[in-house]
Amino acid sequence: MDGLKDKVIVFAGAGGIATATAGYLGAGGARLVVGDISLESAERTVMAATERGGEGIPIELDIANESQVRRLIDLALSRYGRIDGLFNVAANINPDQVALDTNVVDIDLNAWQRTIDINLTGYLLTARYAIPHIVAAGGGAIVNTSSEAVYAAMDDKIAYSATKAGVNALTRHIARKYGKDGIRANTVSPGLVLTEQTEANLPEDFREMILSSTPSPRNGRPDDLGASVAFLLSDHASWINGQVLSVNGGTSMRP
Repeated sequence: MDGLKDKVIVFAGAGGIATATAGYLGAGGARLVVGDISLESAERTVMAATERGGEGIPIELDIANESQVRRLIDLALSRYGRIDGLFNVAANINPDQVALDTNVVDIDLNAWQRTIDINLTGYLLTARYAIPHIVAAGGGAIVNTSSEAVYAAMDDKIAYSATKAGVNALTRHIARKYGKDGIRANTVSPGLVLTEQTEANLPEDFREMILSSTPSPRNGRPDDLGASVAFLLSDHASWINGQVLSVNGGTSMRP
């Protein structure tokens, strides 16, 4: 990966997709600041970058906590003096929380609010505090993470689906409002990606059901998303703005 040398990229969220992305960015010579609710997970993501030639700093982060988001941005500035990109990949996918994400009639409102706080308000907070510094650095890229659940009506997971649809709207707002200031904002929308967490939490028959409806001969891998995100953060994507890139093996096909 080129077009990434010495760029400072802030991650809000770690885990499988983030770790794959970090590997590509590290190979391109980027410098990362990675925040996650699990410091151990953030450390693994940083390690993926350093093992391939990059560098980075992990930090514990609750993306729904405004003061912690400010601390994440301040850490990037104090260590590297600039911010060139932001990758939002955090999501409320703790199995206990997912079990509470039911339907419009039954969902516990505390569970609804927590999902909004993480999946949507958290993305707004990271953008709010990062954008002025990305502009000051001469422009850069924001990549948000949505989901193909936005396009597939489900009997449950109403909070997850609604917040991910909101992420797409947030991305377009940032692209329109700050494009002239040199900000590019895009979304990656994954299909079923077999991260460690997905494989541990999703039954085999569910994974096979998704695969049977997908033109691809396999389900997604973290590297599929990592390569796409790294491209959108690089200079090679300098004329891509306000888009939602579905990385899903053809599960959904939209113009």
